[in-house]
Amino acid sequence: MVSQFGLLLRRLRQDAKLTLEELSAVSGVSARAISDMERGHSRGPQRRTVDALADALKLDGDRRTALSDAAKAGRPRPTGPAPGSCELPRGVGDFTGRCAELRLLRRLAEHTGAPAANVATVSGAGGIGKTALAVHAAGQLAGLFPDGRYYIDLRGMDATPLPPAMALSRLLKALGVPENGIPGDEEEREGHYRALLRERRCLIVLDNVAHESQVRPLLPPDGAAMAIVTSRRTLAGLEGVRQIPLAPLSGEETVGLLRAIVGEERSGSDAAGLTRLAQLSGRLPLAVRIVGNRLQSRPGWTPSQLAGRLDDEERRLESLAAGDLAVAAAFALSYEQLSGAARLVFRRLALAAAPDFGIPLTAVLSEMEPDEAEDALEELVELGLLQSPYLARYRFHDLVRLYARAQLAKEESIEAQHGARRRMEGWLLEVAVVAGRWFEPGYGEPPPGWRSLVELGSREEAGSWLREEGTAWLEALRSAAQQGEHATVVEVAESMHWFSDQWMFWGSWREIFELSSDAARAMGDQLQESVHLGYLSWALVYCEARMAEGLTAALRAVELARAVRDERQQGWALLYAAWADQQEPSRLESALEYARQSADLLRRAGDPEGYAQAMTTVMVSLGRLGRMEELLRQGRACLSTMRDPGYGGDPAIMTYSIGVALNYMGTAYVRTERWDEAIDTIRQALPELSAHPIAMVLGRAHRNLGVALTKTGRFEEARQALEEARRILETTSETAIVAEVIQELADLPER
Repeated sequence: MVSQFGLLLRRLRQDAKLTLEELSAVSGVSARAISDMERGHSRGPQRRTVDALADALKLDGDRRTALSDAAKAGRPRPTGPAPGSCELPRGVGDFTGRCAELRLLRRLAEHTGAPAANVATVSGAGGIGKTALAVHAAGQLAGLFPDGRYYIDLRGMDATPLPPAMALSRLLKALGVPENGIPGDEEEREGHYRALLRERRCLIVLDNVAHESQVRPLLPPDGAAMAIVTSRRTLAGLEGVRQIPLAPLSGEETVGLLRAIVGEERSGSDAAGLTRLAQLSGRLPLAVRIVGNRLQSRPGWTPSQLAGRLDDEERRLESLAAGDLAVAAAFALSYEQLSGAARLVFRRLALAAAPDFGIPLTAVLSEMEPDEAEDALEELVELGLLQSPYLARYRFHDLVRLYARAQLAKEESIEAQHGARRRMEGWLLEVAVVAGRWFEPGYGEPPPGWRSLVELGSREEAGSWLREEGTAWLEALRSAAQQGEHATVVEVAESMHWFSDQWMFWGSWREIFELSSDAARAMGDQLQESVHLGYLSWALVYCEARMAEGLTAALRAVELARAVRDERQQGWALLYAAWADQQEPSRLESALEYARQSADLLRRAGDPEGYAQAMTTVMVSLGRLGRMEELLRQGRACLSTMRDPGYGGDPAIMTYSIGVALNYMGTAYVRTERWDEAIDTIRQALPELSAHPIAMVLGRAHRNLGVALTKTGRFEEARQALEEARRILETTSETAIVAEVIQELADLPER
């Protein structure tokens, strides 16, 4: 389908009575590129290209504006995949060579499940093409892995590589496990991941691995799944894997890649120049691609002319990677050809801490309008200095980032660098607070008049931004803590309190609430320190399964709340202590006592939401202690209180709390074999629980309903309840309960 830009460009060219070749000669844009635009293959060229075409066509103001607007409309702006999706990045359309390696990977994939290695490690120097090979192979092998192909960047070259626990969380979500179904304990997380892979024929691409211990928990078990691992290290410590070391491309492959980039017409007319470019690039795919892109963007240059520029010793910069002078020269040559705006963006992006970034952050760093920043980003992609694995998301290759840092240090003062960094960090933290407050009762949508470069018009948009830019705003928070900006640290962490429930296994909540409780202590604010130690206790218990440390944090929060005589905060701190002890069978009596004290304090303090949570926590403790009649009495009293019209509280929270209380009562009726009361109570609970579904809770409620219906001989209703229970619980880590439900379904009489 021809784009609006393509139609307009063709009409304007024909009106000017120019052929494709004539417009190419006047504008400096290749005839092939113009043809791609007119046929709709290139729908939104960057601004510099559009300006060159407009100048060549001698367009006036209105027609020039129309052409520019059509180009902007053709540039898609969707964001990359949400964190946790583990979607494969876009492959390289002109991938060349590596035939032996691709054949080996196919043989391994075809024999997966046999007594052979189902893990291949691809190793080699930076820029050698490890990721490109892995992604290309994943594309070629799609038909052999019907249960999915997943990709995760382990950020092995970052100062802090991705922890295995966080990687497991993302992979589990990609495999269909909901956030609240991911185990908090890392060993349980790994076990659930392996159990899922045993049942599925999946391909997992584990890119940019730092060391063996980082990747070992992510490797698939014996079975139908396969993993392709890439690393600059050989990862010799991994057992039972197939090692695939990558060497530079052969001379023939290098020339073939250059020919694929620049086209047969220009390649064939200067074969000697192309061979010389292959030599000067060191046959390193990253350098070859940069050289090829440089040549493609300069239709007036021949390969020999470009080789002459690279061959000039005076134009070479000091090596950025040991011995790779050709690579550094390729970077320098591309950098010299950038517009001033693109150079500024390139340098400033070296300050970005996250592995990838979008247009808004780029605009903040460079002090540009978003459209101008986007044009600069696309110019950098065109010249090979940035990668764009997903639409509207960009990233450096590791070697190019080093070059960008060197140029930043060389061309900008310390004051300018500091100002850009502080502007970026301030913006990130401001947006993080506004986005986080979407999830907090009493706040919701941004305040009137608030403006930023990102859309935060809904909880979904706010949550998406927080996840997508998590690495960036967390690094900004660390920086604020180091700079002693204690009030800012506390404010940001406070805004994340409710959102953290939505993204429990991100892996950074403990650090965030450690920073905020330390900041509150540095401010001398004992109440705030108590509040944030409570949040820290939650993160330790529910996100990391560190019960003893969680209890210690909660009890310290209790001490501080007592010191300032704040009954409400005492109640919340005791509730965190109850949650920590509730996870340990030997401490259930202690958990019950903490929960009762919490409920009394929160009732006196007039906190209806907190009181409801404390009362349901009392019920949980009683149930785990086997005191069912006491649980039922407590539940009836709790329901009477929460259903009182004068009780107050946030309606959504109270509705869910009523559902939780009813569900615990239904469970008690099942355990005491009071089947009719169980059926009635659980059916009252289900609508309330479904309004804010937590899979493990909702699935168990349906299972209990199915059990009670079976016991009363209502087999068809029981089958429906148990099928729903299985459907929901299969999305969680509750594999043992799923097996029990399947057996219960099998035991039902035939229809």
